[in-house]
Amino acid sequence: MTITLALLPLPDSAEPSNFLTLGREVKDVHPGNCTPEQLEDIKQALYQHEILLFRDVVLTPEQQLSLTKAFDPDSEIYGHGAKLETETSSILHSALHAIPRVPQVQLIGNGLIHNHEGLSNARLNHSTHKTFHKTVVSLEDEAKGFTRFYRWHIDAALYDLSPPKVTTLYAVRVPKGPNQTCRYDDGTGDELDVPLATTAFVSGQTMFQQLPPELKSVAVRTKVKYAPHPYVWMAPARAKPTGLGIESDDLESPFDQLPPWVEDKIKIHPMLWQNPVTRLLSFQVHPCCATELIISPLPINTARERALYPDGAHIDDLKEVRNLLYRMQRPAIAPNLVYPHKWDEKDLILFHNRGVLHTVVGTLRPDQVRVYHQCNLAASEDPTGPTSEDIIQWA
Repeated sequence: MTITLALLPLPDSAEPSNFLTLGREVKDVHPGNCTPEQLEDIKQALYQHEILLFRDVVLTPEQQLSLTKAFDPDSEIYGHGAKLETETSSILHSALHAIPRVPQVQLIGNGLIHNHEGLSNARLNHSTHKTFHKTVVSLEDEAKGFTRFYRWHIDAALYDLSPPKVTTLYAVRVPKGPNQTCRYDDGTGDELDVPLATTAFVSGQTMFQQLPPELKSVAVRTKVKYAPHPYVWMAPARAKPTGLGIESDDLESPFDQLPPWVEDKIKIHPMLWQNPVTRLLSFQVHPCCATELIISPLPINTARERALYPDGAHIDDLKEVRNLLYRMQRPAIAPNLVYPHKWDEKDLILFHNRGVLHTVVGTLRPDQVRVYHQCNLAASEDPTGPTSEDIIQWA
């Protein structure tokens, strides 16, 4: 191997045995100026470890785009499409600003910035639970340093375009301040000490592997149908206090009030996505965007004792869909399974968007400026699901 890998520094909350393969720091190589051999080793390392960190990197938007595209040379446009900034009813609209000369690279963060990469002025809006959750941390508790996850997700349009393979996230300016306490507020008492404005990650492989056998069977047999224009559809709704899905209060926009859409552009993806290198399966579902679950019957000659949905099912009741997804996904965001990255300026993180879920965390004041460059590209192909052998093994 032409690159050097080191373990990521884990917080005290993390259980090391859960991070034996997840995450590595890459040393002594510049990701924007590496040899073909180094680039190939970076690709292999990312698919093996899901998250790669490069420190103290000076990276132009052009280099960031080139690096991102190296994982999918046939990809061209930003992961959410070229018209995101004109879709004012999308929940994503206010959070993203395309860099004019490299529109596949988005400017995200917090605060007012001037003369940045061709943007004379831009007001960046930090994504906070206060604008998205049904309930919020009180002002009194916020002053004491309590906060929440924003929205657990994968980077994907989930309508028309295929989910990006890789996201690159580059820290230009990092706000300074004390750690905050992320509360789950779901009755469990779970809390997580997090760096200010962290990005938190969890493993999709762990999300699948820790399921009990009857839910592993469901996962390997299930496909997930997503809403048309899901980020417009969900915009009026409000999220659970963990940021893991939407409360079922019938607040979503009716399908007939969405921007024009057609049935054949609606995305239906497997619940489990196969890693292209390790062939391991990751539970990759965006719970906020899902509308239906299509469960295949158990394979012939499979034991039916204690099996769920042995004859298959088509679940289109939205509350039932969300309850089942939450039951399956919530264990994997337990505090000891979360990696909350402590950002430094000029950190670059690459993450396998088809192998992890992530969320921004925390609350910032307007004067706490946060500037990041984010790039992901709508993939040239859809994710690959479980093989017939996987289904036999896990069903």
